[in-house]
Amino acid sequence: MRKLMFLLLLVGLLPYANAQQKVEKKGFMEDKTLFEELTNMKKKTDKFNLFLNMQGSFDLNFRDGLDNGSFKMRQLRIEAKGQITPWLSYRYRQRLNRSNDGSGMMDNVPTSIDYAMIGVKPIEDLTFNIGKQCAAYGGIEFDLNPIEIYEYSDMIDNMSNFMTGLNTIYDLTPTQQLQLQILNSRNGSMESTYGVSPDIRPSKLPLVYTLNWNGSFSDVFKTRWSASAMSEAKDKWLYYLAFGNELTLDKFNMFVDVMYSSEDIDREGVITSIVPKDMLGNEETGYHHAFDTRYLSLVAKLNYRFLPKWNVFVKGMYETASVAKANEGIEKGKYRTSWGYLAGIEYYPMKTNLHFFLTYVGRSYDFTNKAEAFGSSNYNTNRLSLGFIYQLPVF
Repeated sequence: MRKLMFLLLLVGLLPYANAQQKVEKKGFMEDKTLFEELTNMKKKTDKFNLFLNMQGSFDLNFRDGLDNGSFKMRQLRIEAKGQITPWLSYRYRQRLNRSNDGSGMMDNVPTSIDYAMIGVKPIEDLTFNIGKQCAAYGGIEFDLNPIEIYEYSDMIDNMSNFMTGLNTIYDLTPTQQLQLQILNSRNGSMESTYGVSPDIRPSKLPLVYTLNWNGSFSDVFKTRWSASAMSEAKDKWLYYLAFGNELTLDKFNMFVDVMYSSEDIDREGVITSIVPKDMLGNEETGYHHAFDTRYLSLVAKLNYRFLPKWNVFVKGMYETASVAKANEGIEKGKYRTSWGYLAGIEYYPMKTNLHFFLTYVGRSYDFTNKAEAFGSSNYNTNRLSLGFIYQLPVF
């Protein structure tokens, strides 16, 4: 990947060596790619578009006082996409700050790769996306570019969001869309995902099935809803519902996401992290994740663009983690409630999506008596971040 980036930059810089002697530049143009700016040549094709997705900041982390402070690149992804013909497109995106080891993966693709897919459009209103892609889960925030997110909910943060498979997309009208998607239900092996238990047998078809509806009503109210069924193991299923609703009125924008997950085997992992390890197996037979867990997540965000180049926002998150059936000494009931509260200001100096931000992120984790009996205790974290977000158009 580093060699690929070097070659792409080299291709862009070589023509510039000649062009700079002939053309006097008038300053960086906001509507140009980096290639066009360096070469003074107009890109005339949509077959290849290259982006560098970045979110970097200086973070101050607090927990019972100042914990640490450092510079951090939370997001760094290279992305290429294009329209080869009217009926054929492609998309590739890879994280540059994650392991590229694909060995042992179900689809032979490392988790650093988000997208490696083609889009086939046989007729005007029908598209097939084939390859590694994002799950078609509902929720407004889930559908955003990850560089735009300062802090995900625990629900999304603990999910497997990019798997390999097929998505069928049908546009009912220009504003109403249905998607039916079938993906692998996991990236890694059965053991690395759920642990080892004599009671768990692999599924012969470890797939996740998702029905998604995207709606737009006068560009004022938008929906992104989904229902998913995931085969975790033999006779073990995960059911996931997500309802995203967005409202836009002039300078004001807000969304509310509601997500619920019912898991025969604890895929989210929060309950598993609370329960003592020796209650979930032993060294001889191996350890496994908890059973019969339930998760609820509510996320709301409000944006106000009070000036053309300035935006302020507040965001709240409420989430619960529970056990639906008592088993292996683990009682039924709620074990944890978590809260998230964010606020910030953003400055957009150009027409592009480049913006600088100052944000506060607070998290609170409250454990019930059931969790405290296992040694958990309440705690809070806080973070101040000053940084930038930019999807740099390289080519």
